[in-house]
Amino acid sequence: MSPVQPAVQRVIDAATRKGVQLQVREFDRSTHTAAEAAAAVGAEVGQIVKSLVFVADGTDGMHACLVLASGANTVDLGLLAAALTEPNIRRATADEARELTGFTIGGIPPFGHVAPIRTLMDPDLARFEIVWAAAGTPNAVFAVTPNELRVLTNAIVTPISAGSAPGTERLSANAGTA
Repeated sequence: MSPVQPAVQRVIDAATRKGVQLQVREFDRSTHTAAEAAAAVGAEVGQIVKSLVFVADGTDGMHACLVLASGANTVDLGLLAAALTEPNIRRATADEARELTGFTIGGIPPFGHVAPIRTLMDPDLARFEIVWAAAGTPNAVFAVTPNELRVLTNAIVTPISAGSAPGTERLSANAGTA
C-alpha cells in the first residue's frame, strides 16, 4: 500500500476531528470531472459533489464561498448572489481557489481547507443515499451521506442550481408525464 498523499491526509484528519472516519479511494485515472468520478466509482453523475469556489470583490476585500453542487447541476449565479447577498459573485480563478482552499481545482474537497470558508450546499444532493466528493487530489474520492457532508462542512443548504429556484419544478431522468 502506498503512503497517503499529504493533501488526502489533510481531508482525512479534518473528518476525524469531527468524528467521521473516511474511506478514501484513490484511482490510477483522473476523477477530476464529475463524469470521470462517476465512472470511476460506478455512481450517477448527480451523486458527485462538485466543490466550487466563488468570490466577490467587496469594498472590504474579497469574500469567498464554497458551493457543494450536484455533479449533474449548474450553479445559477443569480441564485448564489441572492443567497450570499453578494451581487458581484464570480467563479474563483484556479490560483484564487488554490490560495483560498490549499487544494487544486479537480481535487478540492468539501472541507479540510487552509482556512474556514462559508459553504452552501445544493439541496439536490439529498436525493441520494450516498454522494462522492474529492479527497484532496484529482484522483481521490470518498463516499459520505448528504447529512454527514452538511455536518462536516457546516453548510447552509439552499437552492443554488439552475432550475432549482423555489417554486420551479425539476424533472428527474426517470420522471413520467402526467
